[in-house]
Amino acid sequence: MTFEQFAVARLPNLLRYAVVLTGDRDLAQDVVQEVLARAQVKWRRISGSDSPDAYVRRMVLNEYLSWRRSWAFRNVHAAGERLAEIDDARGGVHDHAQSVVDSDALWNRLATLGRKQRAVLVLRYYEELDDETIGDLLNCSPATVRSQASKALRTLRLEERQAEQDQRIHAEEWS
Repeated sequence: MTFEQFAVARLPNLLRYAVVLTGDRDLAQDVVQEVLARAQVKWRRISGSDSPDAYVRRMVLNEYLSWRRSWAFRNVHAAGERLAEIDDARGGVHDHAQSVVDSDALWNRLATLGRKQRAVLVLRYYEELDDETIGDLLNCSPATVRSQASKALRTLRLEERQAEQDQRIHAEEWS
C-alpha cells in the first residue's frame, strides 16, 4: 500500500481518534497533519512494520502527549457536538439534544484530567484496548495503567457528584 492510499483510507479514523484525545478539532487536525508529514518521510519503514495503522496511531498518541502540545491540555474547548457526531457515526445516539448535553458535560470533566490519565481513558474506553497494550503505548506497566485509570475515574466521579450537588442547590434557590 502506498502512503497516499494509506492516508486517504485512514484519515477519517485518525482524525476521530485525535479529536477524542485532544478535545479540539483544529488541534486534532494539526496533530494528524504533523504525524502524516513525518510518516510520509518514514513510509518505507512504517509500511514494512507488522501494523502500519497501529504505528501511525501511536505516532498520534505520542504527538498528543509530547511537550510541544502541552498547551492543548490547558486550552481544551467544549466538544460536546463533536463527540455527539462521533457517537452518531458509531450508531449509539438516540436523543441528539440530550447526547450533546451529556457529551459536553463529560468532555468538560475529561478536560480537567492530566494528559496521561485522559489518554488512558481514551485508549481503554474509546479504542477498547487492554491494559497491557495501553502500557506498551504509554511506556509503563499494566499496573500503572490501572492506577491511572482508577485515579481518573475517581476524579470524574467526584466532579460528577459536585455537579449534581451544585444543580440541587441551584434548584433549591429557584423554588
